[in-house]
Amino acid sequence: MSEFVLVAGARLGAWAWDDVTVELRAAGHGVHPLTLSGVAERRGEPAGQQTHVRDIVEEVERLDLRDVVLVGHSYAGIPVGQAAERIGARLRRVVYVDASVPADGNSFLWGWDSAGVEASIAEHDGFWPTPSAAHFADQDLTDEQIARIVSGSTPHPGATLTEPAVLKGSPGDVPTTYIKCLVDYPEPSEDVVELLKSDRWELVEMDTGHWPMFSRPRELAAVLHRSATGN
Repeated sequence: MSEFVLVAGARLGAWAWDDVTVELRAAGHGVHPLTLSGVAERRGEPAGQQTHVRDIVEEVERLDLRDVVLVGHSYAGIPVGQAAERIGARLRRVVYVDASVPADGNSFLWGWDSAGVEASIAEHDGFWPTPSAAHFADQDLTDEQIARIVSGSTPHPGATLTEPAVLKGSPGDVPTTYIKCLVDYPEPSEDVVELLKSDRWELVEMDTGHWPMFSRPRELAAVLHRSATGN
């Protein structure tokens, strides 16, 4: 079986994967949810984007993991995609969960109308503030699930969103599953559409919102299992 390293998106820590972790471990996998520097229980630790890349690489090396499936949700696709080429033969597959995909020299905010986000970071001492419950409306989440996300979220280090990715190769060179959550936006972004032309990439669609680890954890775990095993 595989060793899953699970990295949640902006403002979220390892706790976001609790329901998925149970399912994957029941299927026999090793599961290692990871909190990145500067958020959740690691709040207060300084972090730029390369800090987050190192967090992932160092966790894989510290635990001496092999047959690694790196899973990045939303923002976390940016550091996960960079970490994938740094762990070499340890890597089995990358899974992007409705995630941004890195491109050399581009930040997480590349392609956004980012002025509002950058202004918000400047106004909040270098952090992207946590959103209100309204941000999670119409995303296939119950009121209880929304409350859980809101209560567990912490401000996100702004530098991780604005600094550029550093890649030697293309994400298209790596065996990859891209999970598109249809309730959020029904079509993948243009860069993902191009990458899906690679014979090493596959697309899986989930009829749920942008936070499937909360809205559909069992279904998400099943997709992750199949991505690693083909079954």
